[in-house]
Amino acid sequence: MHASTRQVTEFNEGLHMLVRDMFATMRASEGVGLAATQVGVDLALFIFSCPDEDAHIRHGAVCNPVLSLPEGKDRRLDVAAEGCLSLPGAFHPLARPDRAVCTGVDPFGEPVTVIGTGLLARCLQHETDHLKGIVFGDRLPNRARRDLYKQHQSVAHHYPNEWPTTTKDPQQPTPGQQATM
Repeated sequence: MHASTRQVTEFNEGLHMLVRDMFATMRASEGVGLAATQVGVDLALFIFSCPDEDAHIRHGAVCNPVLSLPEGKDRRLDVAAEGCLSLPGAFHPLARPDRAVCTGVDPFGEPVTVIGTGLLARCLQHETDHLKGIVFGDRLPNRARRDLYKQHQSVAHHYPNEWPTTTKDPQQPTPGQQATM
């Protein structure tokens, strides 16, 4: 999870199949975003199906993303609980800019721009971090990071080792109801 990715250069059926599989994995895992690195693929690609601040669900896939965040007087931080499909069951408050613009190309190689507010802004930042080898726990102070990993360990037995690429045991309750990315 801490490795960087390589640029997507081939926009073919193999990539389209990966994107479809990632959407199926994200839905089965009850997430709002998923980076290719989370399913063991070292491509600069992420998908999302996530509400913005107006509760409109936005869907998409971005290859080779470039993230732009507000600076100076336009930069406002939103502190909210954040989770990750790679650390199921663990959440911790994290401050992130409340707006993000992500540019890149879609799985067909066409230019795409996603403007995110609210949870979508957080998702764009979270997934782009994954592609740079950063997990959201890396952005927390040491004590908070330890608490996050303890929280995850306390529920990890509910999830298979291959999570999120395999389904959770249906006999086990889903801990928490917060959005995970």
